Amino acid sequence: MNTETALDPQRLPQLPIYKPNSRGTGGVIRFGLNPAKSALFVDAATQTGDKQFDWERKLTMKWSLTDIGAALSVLQGRQTEAKLFHQSEKSNSAFEIVARNDPDRAPYLLSLSRQDAADKSVRKVAIPVSHAEAATLEAALRAAIGRLLGW
Repeated sequence: MNTETALDPQRLPQLPIYKPNSRGTGGVIRFGLNPAKSALFVDAATQTGDKQFDWERKLTMKWSLTDIGAALSVLQGRQTEAKLFHQSEKSNSAFEIVARNDPDRAPYLLSLSRQDAADKSVRKVAIPVSHAEAATLEAALRAAIGRLLGW
């Protein structure tokens, strides 16, 4: 069991997409439903070692139903990309999902970035996503909408 899930009983199990690599430049993006906050939380962490990730400095973005719909529109082939931007006093966050037609690359690319308002520094996690991972993510996002709406 994920320790964060164990500490927060309101959070349901999460869907992580891990992409470590031999160069140590991989990352993970995970999606977690929080019905108590009527939102889906997207967390991202950079790779710090062999199959290890920097969860202490994770990036987090809270998605509404509209944000989920934007990601689904790409996964369902309705558009080729979606860019989500969230601003706060402390930082600006951006999530991007892009469908790619290059047969030599993964069919999707996901990225989550955050720019700190104080020093303008930017941290970013980007991962390639296979068709199988995209299909699982699409099913999870569709289920999240049903849970958030109470249907």
